[in-house]
Amino acid sequence: MLWVIGATVLATGLVLLLLQNFKTPEKSLERKVEHRYAVSDLQFRREMSVLLGPAIVGGNQVTALQNGDEIFPAMLQAIRSAQTSITFETFIYWSGDIGEAFSQALSERARAGVAVSVTMDWVGTNKMEQSLLDSMQAAGVQLHRYRPLNWYNIGRMNNRTHRKLLVVDGRIGFTGGVGIADQWTGDGGDPDHWRDTHFRIEGPVVAQLQAAFNDNWIQTTGQVLNGPSYFPALTEEGEMDAHVFVASPSGGSESMHLMYLLAIAAAEETIDLAAAYFVPDSMLIDALIAALGRDVRVRILLPGPHIDAVTVKIASKSDWGALLGAGAEIHVYQPTMLHIKLLVIDAEFVSVGSTNFDMRSIRLNDEASLNIYSNNFATQMTEVFEADLLSAEPYSLADWKSRPWREKVSEKILVPIRSQL
Repeated sequence: MLWVIGATVLATGLVLLLLQNFKTPEKSLERKVEHRYAVSDLQFRREMSVLLGPAIVGGNQVTALQNGDEIFPAMLQAIRSAQTSITFETFIYWSGDIGEAFSQALSERARAGVAVSVTMDWVGTNKMEQSLLDSMQAAGVQLHRYRPLNWYNIGRMNNRTHRKLLVVDGRIGFTGGVGIADQWTGDGGDPDHWRDTHFRIEGPVVAQLQAAFNDNWIQTTGQVLNGPSYFPALTEEGEMDAHVFVASPSGGSESMHLMYLLAIAAAEETIDLAAAYFVPDSMLIDALIAALGRDVRVRILLPGPHIDAVTVKIASKSDWGALLGAGAEIHVYQPTMLHIKLLVIDAEFVSVGSTNFDMRSIRLNDEASLNIYSNNFATQMTEVFEADLLSAEPYSLADWKSRPWREKVSEKILVPIRSQL
């Protein structure tokens, strides 16, 4: 009987540890954020600066890169030009042609004496061959996998880094939605090549991108990357105001939630949202509905028939009815998987980065977002959004009401695990 008791205790302990993965921050936002000012108001910038962390800094240039054909050549060119340092953090890194290209470029720079530091998520690299890891480490790349599974951290195995950060010589940065896998290559025109956007960044805000990388590097290695190789004096490179902020369950877990709520509450004319995974909580839904009540036009672009997470698609639809009934426009993208994360408000404010519009990104993942305060850039990104709408189909309230009963039942079944999707 002793072995039965022991096995029961062990099994109970394991279940309790696994249940820790469903735990969200002890304190979370509970009351809606009221509409008090517009995104063009200085008060909006003032509060975004102090409430989210790093202050907004001017003098930046942000360039939007569309799909793998533009994104990967720009990233690889920057890596190959590195003279002092490369810092790179990613969720997805899989074997394939583009994975091999990045491995070779990082390894070549490490052999040339450049300090190359790489953080890859342990779960996100499950399709990466060990030979790629070995070759980079043999070349001198300082490579660490974020939170590999061990008995002592099983309670936190669900906390992954979803950040996509690349900084070269402390001067050129990249962030956005792209992972290192062949699905992101090409022009996003067919189901085998995903639609995504990444951003090349120059100017003072690159230092904040570097600090965001340091956040998880310190957690993983206990080392601080500092000095002029990582934080050189940066000059103005453009006219955009911007800041980078991070969120994680271990610190600033509500920053991303608060950012979305503040931005939506400040909208007075338009909200354009492209979201690869759309599973918001009731506060975000209510904020969008409140914006619609202020006669704000709300357009939401979501994946259509091509999506890599069917459970997310099912869980997402349960919220569409309330939004459609309040007057929101929902469009579903047709050609391929839509992996973009983009929020544009009132042709003044743009938020991009790794964060999805779901509670996993907001409360469980480690994320990083870049906010840009620029009429010209917001206008440019609105044009990109509207170009994608041409490849999407509108989804009506009648469509939602007539969806198959199997979908409705599945939506209910997934309710208890919505925060994990």
